[in-house]
Order: sequence, then C-alpha cells, then structure tokens
Amino acid sequence: MIKGIIFDLDGTLLDSMMVWSSIDREFLIENGITDPPPDVSDVVKKMTVDESSQYFIDRFGLKCTKEYVIWRIEDMVRERYEKKIPLKPHVTELLDYLDSCSIPYGIATATYKRLAEAALKRCGIYDRFRFLLTDMEYPTGKNCPDIFIGGADRFGADPQEVLVVEDSLHCIETAKEAHFTVCGVYDSVAESDRSRIMEISDYYVYSMDEIMNII
Repeated sequence: MIKGIIFDLDGTLLDSMMVWSSIDREFLIENGITDPPPDVSDVVKKMTVDESSQYFIDRFGLKCTKEYVIWRIEDMVRERYEKKIPLKPHVTELLDYLDSCSIPYGIATATYKRLAEAALKRCGIYDRFRFLLTDMEYPTGKNCPDIFIGGADRFGADPQEVLVVEDSLHCIETAKEAHFTVCGVYDSVAESDRSRIMEISDYYVYSMDEIMNII
C-alpha cells in the first residue's frame, strides 16, 4: 500500500528540462567558452548546485567564485520559473485524485529552492505539497538516498511504502537501491536512458494521469 508519494520537479511535475539543457551552454558562452561540449548538461544533471558550480570552474578554468556561478545561473533562469515554465499535462488532475484518496505527497528536487517555490506558487499548487526538499537540506542531493528517506520519514512510512516519481536515471537508481517503490516518467531529454529506466523501475508512465492506475 502506498502511504505517500515523493515527486521530482523538473521533467516530472514541470516541463522544464529543456531549460536546463540550454542554460549550461548559455552560461559558459557568456563566460568565454565559445564551444561548450555537448555533454556538459548530461554531466552536471547528476550533481548538486554546489557541485555543478565548482565543476564549471574546475573544468573550464573560469575566473570567478563558486558563489558567483550559483547566483548567475539562478538569475538566468529565474524569469522562466517565475513567468513561463508550465506544469506537465495532468499534474493538477493527479493531485486532485491523490487528495481524494487521502494520499500525501511532497517534492524532492535538485533545483534551486527559490525557483521551485516560484514556479509552484505561480502554478497554484505550492501549498498542496507536504514538503519541498532540496540540496539545501540534503547537501548530497539525489546521489545519496537521504533526501528520499527524509521524505519517507515525513510521511511516517518505510521506503517500500513510498512511491518515488522520477524522470532521471541516476535518481531512480538511488531510490531503488534504498528500497523505494519507483515510477519512471517519460521526458524527451532522458530518451537515451529510457530503456534502462523502464528496466529498473517498478512502473513506467508516459503521462502523469497514468499514475492514477498505480495507486
């Protein structure tokens, strides 16, 4: 029996992954790296905000502080989160269904907390979530299961009683290793990982409303 659901944010609740696929290159070009490697977003998506900022400095020899990188990237995407990025289809419908079933839900995300809050408030669903966990509370991000375990604790549930809904392979691997029930979600940015995600997930959906058939 599912006693709670932990949602990822980008690529799961928000249709925002293309933003992050482009922003890394935009930032590097702005800082003099005229031809950023095509794999840079694939590398940093597995990192926390702190780790990815230091990675940019180390790999590309940027003459700026880590704090500047963190601030600048957040500033570059802020308007998109505050004004533009939409929910994925059927998210509100799914949350209504979970409420009708008295199943609590929260969010665990690697996104900047202020950006996550801004987008969720604009979309009118921020207050519906039991919690919003980020690497501010869990510095190891989703490379370690602590953030998922923290969510389960807030539900008063064991990992196997919590459904983790994710679109990224490394996050799904972390949750599965910690014995959570996992639902993989299709997102075009993760197409290259789709077969592996489908292989290791307990469930796999192409649309958020399909999760209602799992509960």
